[in-house]
Amino acid sequence: LPEEMLLQRAGVFVSIKKKGELRGCIGTIAPTTEHIAAEIVQNAIYACSKDNRFLPVNADEMPLLSYSVDVLAPPEKIKGFGSLDVNRYGIILSKGTRRGLLLPMLDGVDTVEEQIAITMRKAGIDTLEGCTIERFEVVRHL
Repeated sequence: LPEEMLLQRAGVFVSIKKKGELRGCIGTIAPTTEHIAAEIVQNAIYACSKDNRFLPVNADEMPLLSYSVDVLAPPEKIKGFGSLDVNRYGIILSKGTRRGLLLPMLDGVDTVEEQIAITMRKAGIDTLEGCTIERFEVVRHL
């Protein structure tokens, strides 16, 4: 492993795809373990077994799966959407107890407007009024 994986802490998302279609994705916005490597292991286990959108991965599927790991930079608050770029920044929208996150560089998300709409839907936020907006960059490992 690269040394920084054992020395640094960060939020991490692990995505699993089966034949190109999402099969599981779990992540942490902020670190919850002692280092990035442990964060990856924890979230990989959760992505294949605890993503409530899917049944747990079974052994027969293993040859059909591909994986990616996104290591998140710390989020930064922004005032508006003018400084967003769907290929560079993920976003976090927060309002009250609701919070939604969408990673950058996702297939089928081509505009900031789409990114915002999807994130609002994920969070159950119906209006941007009163929302906190954060952006973050990732290092993606395929």
